[in-house]
Amino acid sequence: MTPVAAGRPQVVLATRNAHKVAELRRILAETRVEIDVLDLSAFPDVPEVAETGATFVENASLKAHAVAEATGLPAIADDSGLCVDVLGGAPGVFSARWSGRHGDDAANLDLLLAQLADVPVRHRRAHFECAAVLALPDGTERVAEGRLYGLLTSKPLGENGFGYDPIFMPEVDVHTTAQMSPEEKDAISHRGRALRALVPPLRELLLDQP
Repeated sequence: MTPVAAGRPQVVLATRNAHKVAELRRILAETRVEIDVLDLSAFPDVPEVAETGATFVENASLKAHAVAEATGLPAIADDSGLCVDVLGGAPGVFSARWSGRHGDDAANLDLLLAQLADVPVRHRRAHFECAAVLALPDGTERVAEGRLYGLLTSKPLGENGFGYDPIFMPEVDVHTTAQMSPEEKDAISHRGRALRALVPPLRELLLDQP
């Protein structure tokens, strides 16, 4: 875990995913927001929060408030997923467990490709969606959302990223998000957009800055 600076505000990112922690730290550094980011590895006694909501916002809110209450610190949680037009918006909130096993990226990706095997590329429109929620121990809440639109490829391309990144090609590029550098992906990603939209509330609530 990155050491924290004495006297600086702290926020807990409600995850043990190192990719997400690094992304938020990069965004705060870019925007010159001096807040230390902790993750749940610093709080081993905090239990996993069941994602029982029907929407990304509901799931993110559940996690953020539970972690803020358990740690006594401001908390940020996100929920995100891939929404495919021809599948009526699925996998959606079930993206991480589409194959039946939570977090099995390879199985989730393989199942989705099999389901789209007969769908022409021009009809493979999809978007990544993210809801990010900042919750304070006193119940204060701020919500931000971000989307990234694109097409799904017929086979995985690229070694970076995670989840469905190897088959998602943003409409603003000719590469999948797994072929982009972390900085390139941050600049356009759904999660990056949602987290950037939380920067003003972080300044207001944790730094008392406009």
